[in-house]
Amino acid sequence: MKKVFKFIAWTLGTLLAVLLLAFVVFQLYFMEINRQAKKALKEKPTLTENGHTFRDLNANGKLDPYEDSHATLEARIEDLLSQMNIEEKVGQMWHPPIGIGAEGEILGKPDPGAIFFNSTYHLLLHKKISHFNLFKIPNPAAHAAWYNKLQKIAEQDRLGIPVTISSDPRHGALNFLGNDMLSSQFSKWPEPIGLAATGDSLLTVEFGRIASQEYRAVGIRTALHPMADLATEPRWARINGTFGEDAGLSARLTAAYIFGFQGDSLGSESVACMTKHWPGGGPQEKGDDAHFRYGMNQVYPGKNFDYHLIPFEGAFKAHTAAIMPYYGVPVGQTSEDVGMSFNKEIITDLLRKKHGYDGVVCTDWGILKGFGILGWELVEAKDHGVRHLSVPEKIKKAIEAGVDQFGGNDLTDELLQLVRSGAIGEQRIDESVRRLLRVKFQLGLFDNPYVDEGKTGEIVGRADFVEKGLLAQKKCIVLLKNDTLASTPALPLQRRAKVYVENISREAVSKYATVTDSLADADFAILRLQTPWEPRNGDFIESFFHQGYLDFKEPERSHILDILMKKPTIVCIYMDRPAVMPEIAAYSAGLLVDFGVSDEALLKVVFGGFNPTGRLPFELPASMQSVERQQEDVPFDSGDALFKFGAGLGY
Repeated sequence: MKKVFKFIAWTLGTLLAVLLLAFVVFQLYFMEINRQAKKALKEKPTLTENGHTFRDLNANGKLDPYEDSHATLEARIEDLLSQMNIEEKVGQMWHPPIGIGAEGEILGKPDPGAIFFNSTYHLLLHKKISHFNLFKIPNPAAHAAWYNKLQKIAEQDRLGIPVTISSDPRHGALNFLGNDMLSSQFSKWPEPIGLAATGDSLLTVEFGRIASQEYRAVGIRTALHPMADLATEPRWARINGTFGEDAGLSARLTAAYIFGFQGDSLGSESVACMTKHWPGGGPQEKGDDAHFRYGMNQVYPGKNFDYHLIPFEGAFKAHTAAIMPYYGVPVGQTSEDVGMSFNKEIITDLLRKKHGYDGVVCTDWGILKGFGILGWELVEAKDHGVRHLSVPEKIKKAIEAGVDQFGGNDLTDELLQLVRSGAIGEQRIDESVRRLLRVKFQLGLFDNPYVDEGKTGEIVGRADFVEKGLLAQKKCIVLLKNDTLASTPALPLQRRAKVYVENISREAVSKYATVTDSLADADFAILRLQTPWEPRNGDFIESFFHQGYLDFKEPERSHILDILMKKPTIVCIYMDRPAVMPEIAAYSAGLLVDFGVSDEALLKVVFGGFNPTGRLPFELPASMQSVERQQEDVPFDSGDALFKFGAGLGY
C-alpha cells in the first residue's frame, strides 16, 4: 500500500512540476513578446510631397504607391502585395476574435476569463493578423482608446498594415448572443426581423447610417451582418436576425441595410458589410441550427433552393463588401455533401461564376477547429461533412473551394506549411489577399486608421439617434387582436386604469396606470411573453440558441390561461421565432407582437401614444403539427395559419 501512495505522490508531484514549468514558460514567453513590442512602439515618419503629407508606413524614406492616397486603388494593392512576404500574406487570411480589457487595456497575454483570445502582440506582430472581431466591449471612450492603441501597435510592423475590427450586431434592444456578450451604449433598435415588420426601406437605410456612425466612432469598420437568410423554417434559432420569410421583402431590405452602412460605394465614411449566410441558412432540417452537429443538414424537400438566393441579389446590387457562407451541408444539391465553405460548387461555381461575385468570401467562425482551453474543447468545430480530414486538409479544401479568409481561427502556421510544401500556390494566396487589401484601402485605413477620441462621446448614443431607434421600435410592433369590451376596443388602454402586470417594468407602467399586485382588483392584466424554446444540453454556446418547439408548455401555459380567463388581458409577445399560441390568441383581449423593443416603446402603443403600424414578417402556425408538416425550404406553407404573413391592425 505504501508503494501505491508513493507512486501516486510521485505522479502528482511530477504533474505539478510540469504544470508549474509550463506556467513559467508561458509567462516568460509573453513577457518577452510584450517587451519587444513595447520597445518597438514609435511613430512612423511622414513624407511631404507637393503640399500633401503621407505616412511612410515602411519607413524607407520615399513615397511608395501603397502609401500614396493619390495613386489608383489597383496600383496601391499591387505595390503592397509585391512588398509582402508570405507570412504577411497568410496573416491576412485569418479573422479571429481579439480581447479587450475592461478599461480599454491591450491584452498582452491570453485572458483566463476570455478563453478565445490570444495575446494581442502575438496576433499582430508574430502571426501578422490584421482582421479581428470583438465580443464583449467596454464603454465607448475606453473602446476608442483601445482601438487607437491597437492601430499604433499595427503601425510598428514592417509594412504598417492597419487593423480592421468587426462586430456582430450591437444595436438591438435584445441581441442574438445576449446582452452580456454584445451589449453597448449604442442607440437601441428592433432586431432585423423588426425592421422587416415595418416594411420600411428608408427606415432601414437610416438605421444603417446611424449604426455606421456609431461603429466608426469606436473603430468598428466591418459589420458581420446583415443576414439575408429566409425564415421559411419557423423552428430555426436565428429568425430574429433575418428579414422574414418573403424573399422579395428580404432582398429589398438587405439592399437598404447595406446601402445604409456602406453608402453608394466603400469609402472612409463606410462600414463594410459581410452579408450572410450564403446560399441561405434558413432551411435547416427540423429547424436545428448548423452550429451543432445534429443541425448540419440544410434540406430542400420543396425543391426551393433558388428561392433562398433571391435576398442575396439585393446584397449584390448594393455591392456588399463580403459574403459569409453558412456551416450547413446543402443535402443533395451538389456532387458532395460537405459544408458550404468546403463546397466548390457553392462558392466558386454558384457565387463566383454564376453570380459574378468578386468580393471577399470569409467563412463562418470555427469551421476548422473548435474553441477551448488546455486541450479541452468547449465549442466544437463546425467542420460538417469533412470531419475526417486533418486541419491542413480542411484549410486546403476551403481555399480550393474559393474561400479568402477563415473566421474565428488563427491557424497561420498550418497555412504557411501548406504554401511552403507546394500544396497551395502563392499565386492562389495572392488572389485572396488582393480582395482583402482592397477593402482596407477602400475604407481609408491606410491613410488614417485612427478615430477622434474627443468625438466618440458626442456620437455614440446621441440623443437623436436614440430617439430614432425608439421610433423604429414602436413602428415594428404588430397589433393582431383588439376585442371590443362593453362597446369599446380593449386597446388602447385608458390611462389610470388599474392593471396587474407580469414581465414588464412596474415603474414604466406606473407612468400610465395604477399597478396592483392583486389580479382580482385589476381592471386589466398586461403580460409580456416570449416565444417558447426547447432547452438543450450541448456545449456552452447552445444556451444562446432558442430552437425546437414553439408552443407553450406546462406550467406556464396554465398560468397564462388562468390570467386570461379571469381578467381582460393584453398579451405582448416578443417573437424571435413564430410562436404557436392558438389559445392565447383566442382568450386574450388584446394581442401585440414585438421583435425586440423596450418596455417604454411597447407601453407607448398599449396606452395609445403611438398607433401600431407593423405587419407580421412571417406567418404564425396554428399548431405544432402544422409546423412539423411544413417543408423547411418553402415559405407560407404551414397550412391554415393562425395569422398570415402581413397581418396587422391599427387603432
